[in-house]
Amino acid sequence: MSQTKSFENNLEKLSAIIEKMEQQDVGLEESLKLYEQGIQLTRKCQKIIDEAEQKIAQLMEDKD
Repeated sequence: MSQTKSFENNLEKLSAIIEKMEQQDVGLEESLKLYEQGIQLTRKCQKIIDEAEQKIAQLMEDKD
């Protein structure tokens, strides 16, 4: 799977988690589970962004 597709999938999953957590009928235990999943997805997204930034920086250096 491409990083772009993976990034987009992770964002969709994260959005679904946020929507679910905003519901008032989510209990504490489920909220903690969802929060943990959200943190994991956020870290995956940040890693993809960091790698993209490194690639862009490398491309800009190669241009010079």
